[in-house]
Amino acid sequence: MNVVTERIVQLGMLVFILGGWQLGVTAGFIDVFFFPAPLDIFNQIVSWIVDPGFYRHVSITLTETVLGYIIGTGLGVAAGVWLGLSRSAARILDPFIKGLNAIPRVVLAPIFVLWLGLGLWSKVALAVTLVFFITFFNAMQGVREVNPVILANAKILGAKRSELLRHVYFPAAASWILSSLRTSVGFAVVGAIIGEYLGSSAGLGYLIAQAEGNFDAVGVFAGIIILAIFVLIIDRILDVLEGRLIKWRPNAAEERAA
Repeated sequence: MNVVTERIVQLGMLVFILGGWQLGVTAGFIDVFFFPAPLDIFNQIVSWIVDPGFYRHVSITLTETVLGYIIGTGLGVAAGVWLGLSRSAARILDPFIKGLNAIPRVVLAPIFVLWLGLGLWSKVALAVTLVFFITFFNAMQGVREVNPVILANAKILGAKRSELLRHVYFPAAASWILSSLRTSVGFAVVGAIIGEYLGSSAGLGYLIAQAEGNFDAVGVFAGIIILAIFVLIIDRILDVLEGRLIKWRPNAAEERAA
């Protein structure tokens, strides 16, 4: 099956699902209180898009997501590489890391609100905690999976520690790290949205919470779809980044040809 055929099948599935949903609402089989009509959701999204004030909510949520994503990823990769290289430090910190990872992130949200207030940084902090451990464990495992033969050869050739990091450890861990980046995108969004649910005056989470408080299912579904579009856009950016950073990996066309 080629790419064009796959896209046609995907489009057909989308039309079938949305068309069936719309027909179910029109025929009265689906209660609009719980599942509003797709056309109503679409109209709500359009009304938000044409409203200039909507982009303030978008920019706030996007800022919280991006900051939490970048900070959490940076800290997670740095800590993962460090503990991946230092087995003794990893053994010492292991019970503390497992204990912190066992804490449900949602219960940390009120604490961050107390510490950092209702502004931007309490949401960013929650997003960081959600992203950190995903990238941390993947980076640490990726470093530990380095081929010992390649590492020994690099040392024989006189590679310094910084050169080993650049030319051996990071390339070996790149697949692990990029895989965690893809997974953690959604968690960064979740952190921002949960923080806005607990207390905010703007943001997409605020819009969804406001719609929920008014029993407005159309607004809730519209907000969810916009958040999903955000994640898909970031995921596409990661696809491009992965293609540039991991040039040795065969692309999908080559895999199918093989």
